[in-house]
Amino acid sequence: MPAQWTADVVGEMHLHKITAIQLAEKIGWHPKYLSAVLNGKREPRHAEAIVKSAMQELTAEKEKE
Repeated sequence: MPAQWTADVVGEMHLHKITAIQLAEKIGWHPKYLSAVLNGKREPRHAEAIVKSAMQELTAEKEKE
């Protein structure tokens, strides 16, 4: 079962119109790997911090547009 933080990230992605491809590129992961993490199939160390940090950067970039 996916962790709660993954649902929060997915919701934030929808709100800010950020695609999984954009997020994966920001992190440096393959989009399929990101999908596995967000769906609870993979649990890399520090994933929550890495993903949330990338989301903050992307949302800040979107707000500048």
